[in-house]
Amino acid sequence: MLDVQEPKSKKPADTAFKQQRLPAWQPILTARNVMPIFFAVAAAFIPIGIGLLYLTNLVQEFTLDYTHCKSIDYPHDSCAEIINGNRNLSCNCSISFKLEEDFSPNVYMYYGLTNYYQNHRRYVKSRDDFQLLGKLSKTPSSDCAPFDYHNNKPIAPCGAIANSLFSDKLSLKYNDKPVPLLRTQIAWESDKSIKYHNPEHSKGNLKEAFKDFEKPINWRVNIWELDKENEFNNGFENEDLIVWMRTAALPDFRKLYRRIDHSNDFKNGLPRGNYELVIDYNYPVTGFGGTKSLILSNTSFTGGRNSFLGYAYIVVGCCCFLLGLMFLILHIKYKPSANTGDISIVSPSTSYQ
Repeated sequence: MLDVQEPKSKKPADTAFKQQRLPAWQPILTARNVMPIFFAVAAAFIPIGIGLLYLTNLVQEFTLDYTHCKSIDYPHDSCAEIINGNRNLSCNCSISFKLEEDFSPNVYMYYGLTNYYQNHRRYVKSRDDFQLLGKLSKTPSSDCAPFDYHNNKPIAPCGAIANSLFSDKLSLKYNDKPVPLLRTQIAWESDKSIKYHNPEHSKGNLKEAFKDFEKPINWRVNIWELDKENEFNNGFENEDLIVWMRTAALPDFRKLYRRIDHSNDFKNGLPRGNYELVIDYNYPVTGFGGTKSLILSNTSFTGGRNSFLGYAYIVVGCCCFLLGLMFLILHIKYKPSANTGDISIVSPSTSYQ
């Protein structure tokens, strides 16, 4: 005879956990025990918000829009018009401006772009992270298309982000004296040490390492010529490239371009007075209704000038205060009886077999 096994029981084991006999703590939310929480949040958030606004108001900032600056060679035409007519042309222009107050160190130089949607999904994906790690391959990632091949050679770095690298060259003069600018330590240290590496086999000779690869279509220089003053700031480890590759979340954004060198004549910051912005104008933005600007700014403990966080703390704190006040009124008006508790200990005895 065949042994017939009895079907395995689907009943849960007879334990306190599986039979739901464990003691349970169940808070009963009432106006009396909720309103202190709201008052505590308000008492914490409102002073923090006021402090953040105070710190951000200490930040000095100057913005200069140079989108339509006039060409030095053709004074009747703007550089934007010249570049839009022929993308391969270069245009030089300059704009004089005045700082009304002394800028205390450390002063940073940013470029700002508007109406530029770096957060577009296809744009954000258009890169090859393995390639940027220095692992060059003759077959770039499919995400880079159509910026993956040029002249039947793979592009390095490939993708739309790298292809659209900001290419304007900006410099400052103070009373006709050049302001020294630093091109390094502008990128996140984590990006430079983890995400971006030059090919291991380059051994300092980037030209040889990239000989089988094409530069991005819109670039005017090769990847080993991005910084002609510092040979260690080239290739995938170029900090201008690293800064640009970290895409912005909003259509109007700024990116760190240079640091003011405060070691010599400008050790006390940027003095008030007359300045000149000299621009090698290469980057077109008027075709999509965008603008370009120079931003000079120092920072505070909370970073650059941004009032949003301070106002957000104050608004949340005020809302919590109003809610706490509302619950206080409800508690006074509908005060519970003395026998009503706020917390109950539930010990269910029902067993589910």
